[in-house]
Amino acid sequence: MRTVLIVLFDEVQSLDVTGPLEVLAGANRWQSARNHSPAAQRSPDEPAATGGPDGPAYRIRTASLGGRPVRTSSGLRLTPDQDLAHPDDPGDPDVLLVPGGQGTRDADPDLVAWLRTHGPRARRLVSVCTGAFLLAAAGLLDQRRVTTHWAYCATLATRFPEITVDPDPIFVTDGNVTTSAGVTAGIDLALALAEDDLGRDAALDIARHLVVFLRRPANQAQFSTQLAGQFAHREPLREVQRWIADHPAADLSVEALASRASLSPRQFARSFAEEVGMPPGRYVDRVRLETARRRIEDTADGIEETARLCGYGTPEAMRRAFIRALGVSPAEYRRRFRPIQASLEGELCRSSSCSSTGSPH
Repeated sequence: MRTVLIVLFDEVQSLDVTGPLEVLAGANRWQSARNHSPAAQRSPDEPAATGGPDGPAYRIRTASLGGRPVRTSSGLRLTPDQDLAHPDDPGDPDVLLVPGGQGTRDADPDLVAWLRTHGPRARRLVSVCTGAFLLAAAGLLDQRRVTTHWAYCATLATRFPEITVDPDPIFVTDGNVTTSAGVTAGIDLALALAEDDLGRDAALDIARHLVVFLRRPANQAQFSTQLAGQFAHREPLREVQRWIADHPAADLSVEALASRASLSPRQFARSFAEEVGMPPGRYVDRVRLETARRRIEDTADGIEETARLCGYGTPEAMRRAFIRALGVSPAEYRRRFRPIQASLEGELCRSSSCSSTGSPH
């Protein structure tokens, strides 16, 4: 059984705690159901699983300094299971999870000292959101590549120059240390841990029960291209951004877009980069990728049709874009992060005559 210790402190972000906790508790329920299934194969001396947070997959505990109750940044009061200094299980945790929240801005020196001593002993050290600041203050992120909430990446990089801060991914793993972006990214991170420990089927099942439509890959951007593009101030450029989002298969060359904005190509490219924060070509690439990704998640369109509708021209061009940005091909992306309905249809098909008659799916 893997032990998970979640650190609590005043002004912690409640979802940084409860999001990963619910995922890991869901892993326990999944493992319990699997072990109790008549089809499950266990050796005679293997004990039957029990459900809940003390189930077979993870032993989950929350702890604070002195075992004191804490109040979250939203006002919710949390009572920990134990005192950090006197844990129920004297062994080192398999996962030490440090959440974020306003309480990381003026960190308790005693908590930082505890992390400095005990953090290196954990097999996997994990932070959610601004919990990275606590790990950094304890010297546990030196010479590592990390991330945190996009709004605090610059501050983290400035305060701890020995750390390489990547503001884009939703979570980053460097050795045995994993840091994640803001709030809900902790759910993605916990699903990734469950997939590593229990397999892809477990992670997908947990996500379905939590009504999390998709377990996002680690290197997916923290926020969408459209949100990033809200920095355009002038209406002609905002109109161009809306046009790009609505017409990804159109001619989106600098010349064509400049014409829509009634600007010269040179003036348009310079103004767009200044106001949006990236060149027009890179923005178009991101919009097309995001549109293709969502079509793959939300529709049953074929890869070739998706490539055409999203402006890639050929499936090979879209495949290269996916591998470059996400590390997987479109087909693999659909297989790993398929829509719930597609999965349910597949299960129905397997249980019906189509699987026995050899009818095409």
